[in-house]
Amino acid sequence: MTLTDTAKVYMEVTKPKIWSLLVFTALGGLIVAARGLPNPLTLLLGLASVTLGSAAANTLTNYNDRDIDAIMNRTKQRPIPSQRINPPEKALYYGLGLAILSVASALALNVLAGVLMLAGILDNVVVYSKLLKRRSPTNIILGGFSGGMPVMIGYAAVTGTVDLASVIMAALVVLWIPTHIWSLALHSKDDYMRANIPMLPAVVREPVAVRCIASTTILMVIFSVLPFVFNLGPGFGTVYLVSAAILGALMFALNFWLVARPTRERAWVVFKFSSPYLALLFIGMMVDAVLIH
Repeated sequence: MTLTDTAKVYMEVTKPKIWSLLVFTALGGLIVAARGLPNPLTLLLGLASVTLGSAAANTLTNYNDRDIDAIMNRTKQRPIPSQRINPPEKALYYGLGLAILSVASALALNVLAGVLMLAGILDNVVVYSKLLKRRSPTNIILGGFSGGMPVMIGYAAVTGTVDLASVIMAALVVLWIPTHIWSLALHSKDDYMRANIPMLPAVVREPVAVRCIASTTILMVIFSVLPFVFNLGPGFGTVYLVSAAILGALMFALNFWLVARPTRERAWVVFKFSSPYLALLFIGMMVDAVLIH
């Protein structure tokens, strides 16, 4: 492979589509905490550390999952199972290097950001990928706490603290993860069953799975309006409330549509909408923080 091809492969193994959304939530944490754009160094270092940390976690989980990825149709063309990264240990060392850089850059912001970064990587790589993914249907719940860390890292980069607003923002991401992952797992149920991965939709009947997805969505949407109700300040005003209400109504509609007729095609639609939902919710939050400031 050429140097350009190699760079593309090593970028691919970090799953950019996943970390780009997490970095965007970190941007939300930075802007809400600063009530606008923070100073350029904090902004760049905060986003860089979350990018490195998310890329590290994804690379290391790809290494952990290389055997099951080779079995699943959805994942067998990833760089490791397709042997575009060979031997697999190259990805392991690459992921560990990214992890070290991410923790170091987060520590350059402050100690709290560094601790949160390390906790997020360990939760995703060890708790979710290594300990729970192949053993328990609760895998994505207990392993989903890492999804909320980028927001808290962004917030802590500015304030040096964790407060109720940052916890609420992180909790929104954590509550979003089951809807996102379970709708994908329902669409790809055969893959998970083939690889013997006990993701919830692979171990329960489809009607039960869609009710679980709908239940977590209802909880997420209700939770999304609580920051306005409890007047948590900039970021959670009228603009945010309108955004949360409109987006929540769309999520309700899609999930009731899925419950009415559970199909994998409809589950795929819910999955595809879930990422824009979270991004637009955070846009509403950021616009609100800037306008109120």
